[in-house]
Amino acid sequence: MRDQHRLPTSPGFWRSPLRGPWLTSVLGLVLLVGITVLFVTGLVSYAAYNPGLSRVNDMTPDKGALGFYLFAWPTNPVWLYRLTQGVHVTLGIALIPVLLAKLWSVVPRLFTLPPARSLTHALERISLVLLVGGGLFEFITGVLNVQLDYVFPGSFYPLHFYGAWVFFAAFVAHAALKTPTAIRAVRRRHEESDLVSPRPAPATVSRRGALWFVGGGSLLLLLTTVGQSLGGPFRRTALLAPHGAADPAGGPNGFQINKTAAYAGITAADTHEDAWRLVVTGRTGTVRLSRTELLRLPLHSASLPIACVEGWSTADQWWRGVRLRDLAALVGYDGHPPDVLVESLQRHGAFRRAALRANQVADPRSLLALYVNGEELSPDHGHPARVIVPAAPGVLNTKWVARLTFGDL
Repeated sequence: MRDQHRLPTSPGFWRSPLRGPWLTSVLGLVLLVGITVLFVTGLVSYAAYNPGLSRVNDMTPDKGALGFYLFAWPTNPVWLYRLTQGVHVTLGIALIPVLLAKLWSVVPRLFTLPPARSLTHALERISLVLLVGGGLFEFITGVLNVQLDYVFPGSFYPLHFYGAWVFFAAFVAHAALKTPTAIRAVRRRHEESDLVSPRPAPATVSRRGALWFVGGGSLLLLLTTVGQSLGGPFRRTALLAPHGAADPAGGPNGFQINKTAAYAGITAADTHEDAWRLVVTGRTGTVRLSRTELLRLPLHSASLPIACVEGWSTADQWWRGVRLRDLAALVGYDGHPPDVLVESLQRHGAFRRAALRANQVADPRSLLALYVNGEELSPDHGHPARVIVPAAPGVLNTKWVARLTFGDL
């Protein structure tokens, strides 16, 4: 009998007095709300890329029916993407202790014998593999992406997108089956369950104490992450976020970036006044403009943040440049400007091209920016010109712009 308890397949092997339906149910109900918010904000983030507009923006080809909800991403309010993606990333990180605690609370069931008592039980165990595996996959790839550590094979975008649908389908099925039971367990504190150890060890902490411990871990992760989205003085608290540190440099160009000019292969020869020209193509032909000629056009200003898929955002910066709709007018679109394909000097890598919808082009705050905070753009911020659009994901605010092609995409 003693040898039998040494095996994880034996109920007596798991001796923690904390395990039980009450603790598992409380953690499950927290995840029910949190993961639902994560899924919705994740879908919203995907819509923000306007993947239905052009294959240039669509990092998940052949999505089929999974793109049923896509809509034209708005430009108001300007902080919309900062909010939705900030919630997605910050909440995802804060839920990690809850997810790990929930998995710990039910781990004895992973070793239950026989592995399948019936066809129904076998299907339930398979769904749990999708649930647990999908959950770990989504959280791990999400954290690695936030940390800019792309050690997983393939592109983050299709992996995370398709993985989310698989995981959430299993999650919905599991929630439909278990939520009524979880609510009853929380209300009645019912303790008859295979999760309760038949030979519990002496308790060193109460179940409520364990919940406080898990909640404290989540709160700590929240405080050390949320500053990268809030910005300002809170940025100093974002100790675990790559863009939570102090501004990378002083002066008007001293705010966060993901990709430097050197990383993108942009040299001074590419952006020199004598070499660089902006090529604008549209209904009436093609116009080539030097930076000096751009400066002769009417210049406008807008106060806008940059918000990135990794969950970080800058404070509002004061941008100045030529309106995109005015550039559309130069090539025959005087009334309602169409979509535009923006191409960068960058020759390799994702999002060296990006498509913007007509409503984004028409917004008076959408600029081909030449200045930021009263100073010329630095090379790392897109000199000689970059796009800045309200509420758009950061990668759609293309840097080192070389060509604008207006028309239906």
